[in-house]
Amino acid sequence: GSCLESVKIAIDTGYRHIDGAFVYFNEHEVGQAIREKIAEGKIKREDIFYCGKLWNTCHPPELVRPTLEKTLKILQLDYVDLYIIELPMAFKPGDAIYPKDENGKFIYHETDLCATWEALEACKDAGLAKSIGVSNFNRRQLEMILNKPGLKYKPVSNQVECHPYFTQPKLLEFCRQHDIVIVGYSPLGTSRDETWVNVSSPPLLKDPVLNAIGKKYNKTAAQVALRFNIQRGIVVIPKSFHPQRIRENFQIFDFSLTEKEMKEIEALNKNVRYVELLM
Repeated sequence: GSCLESVKIAIDTGYRHIDGAFVYFNEHEVGQAIREKIAEGKIKREDIFYCGKLWNTCHPPELVRPTLEKTLKILQLDYVDLYIIELPMAFKPGDAIYPKDENGKFIYHETDLCATWEALEACKDAGLAKSIGVSNFNRRQLEMILNKPGLKYKPVSNQVECHPYFTQPKLLEFCRQHDIVIVGYSPLGTSRDETWVNVSSPPLLKDPVLNAIGKKYNKTAAQVALRFNIQRGIVVIPKSFHPQRIRENFQIFDFSLTEKEMKEIEALNKNVRYVELLM
């Protein structure tokens, strides 16, 4: 229930881009929140930009459309605004979300990203997704799709980890050249959950530079980190279930960082991921 409430608070605050995924197991709550807000007259469906994701067990082309249709059924929506391949590698198709063998090792599946992409193109043609993109792709994987013979639609976006400790300058430059928008996840760093986070890197929001700049503008380190990426043309998707922080993360449009401050924050880059995706 906390997800339902958080999405409603976010919509009331002014958020319109909602980043979801089948594998977050909360799309039923997200869909309900959107529908309730539409019923209230607060928003129209076309005001919301919903991003869904194709999970690793669903890469075979014949599974792509049924997987998206399942997401739409859970959301109770007619289309998603963006549908993306969540990771460039595949797990064995089947009911297990994280298929493992008897030794606890992941069971992978040979995948043809170009064939998966063609199935996404068909979903766009069918009106089930307005736009299509990718996530966690490197330059080589993007080039595989961009150079695909008979490419119908190129990826509109690439969702990757991006924040002042991991600024992704090379990938950002490559994507800019190809009109691919970078969507930055973990823009505030992440939780300190050792099961999936590299905790050797210090917490981003304790950074003295971000806090000093924040003090000058009467803003938090989080607001400075978000503003930094927005000014670089990067879409940010901060996650919070905390009403006050949901509102705070939105209050980044009433100040801007100077060129000197942008350079100071850029210099914090450590080229270290919090989300290591060890699988």
